[in-house]
Amino acid sequence: MHVVTPGMLTTIQDTGRWGWQNFGVPVAGPMDPRAHRLANALVGNDAGASTLEVTLSGPELVLDDDRFVAVTGANFEVTVDGVSRGLNTSFRVSAGLKLRFGVRRSGTRSYLAIEGGIDVPLVFNSRATHLPSRVGGLDGRALRAGDRLPLGKGGARRLAFGKGTTATFPEPPKSRPTVRVLPGPQLGRFNAEALDVLQSAPYAISPSSNRMGFRLNGPQLIPKVETEMLSDATTIGAVQVPASGQPILLMADRQTTGGYPTIATVISADIGIAGQLAPGDEIVFVVTTLREAIAALIAEERALIAVESRRDG
Repeated sequence: MHVVTPGMLTTIQDTGRWGWQNFGVPVAGPMDPRAHRLANALVGNDAGASTLEVTLSGPELVLDDDRFVAVTGANFEVTVDGVSRGLNTSFRVSAGLKLRFGVRRSGTRSYLAIEGGIDVPLVFNSRATHLPSRVGGLDGRALRAGDRLPLGKGGARRLAFGKGTTATFPEPPKSRPTVRVLPGPQLGRFNAEALDVLQSAPYAISPSSNRMGFRLNGPQLIPKVETEMLSDATTIGAVQVPASGQPILLMADRQTTGGYPTIATVISADIGIAGQLAPGDEIVFVVTTLREAIAALIAEERALIAVESRRDG
């Protein structure tokens, strides 16, 4: 696949570098895991195949051979040789035609899956790009004009419904989404009303935010003990609180450990909602129960498995 123009920040991502965090190797992976998995399912790939994560503005690409592709996540205008194509559906792109991302209508990150996946070398069992350490993907960086991406063998699995297979998933919220959180492991370091403060008003995402984490501006969270503590393992969705009292929401490129207390953690089913936000957007936190978090994850899994089950053999 030839990169004609790269877009603002387009990286190669798979499900991430799991199993190495205890050695100091970050996980990386998609900011919206559900959209990444759905895109792969629509073209018959395994869930762990590499996709392109497109951020805010998209690329122009040309394939060397005919392939099924699918675009999920943020709602971009997508065209092939000038003809509009839909979101959350598989479609054929013929060799030599230009696949182009145009106007972005909602959301921040889109996922382009290509039949066969993107076949860059594995690094610690993953092809995911981790930008801070320049590991994985294509030389550990975002795509550039003129890049050529190797693709895996297509046609290993065919969608039972063939061309035009579509999945119904909600479009990313256009303003101030709500994400559900569970109490964090260091909640005891905060005053009794801390979770009420966290839910009391929206938080704005700072311009200094990136794939490592979102710096949030909103109600101040003051720990009742010192914020510094022995470093602890981090997870995507952790809401950490530094001395300023302005929380940081850790995301896909997070560091492996952190020394700030975690007041809450975004539930797995809502990580993708947070992953569709950009600087200037607002987010609302709502505390939920473990039972509701598990039920939401089961519902998401069932919806994704229903799409994946359409594949032959």
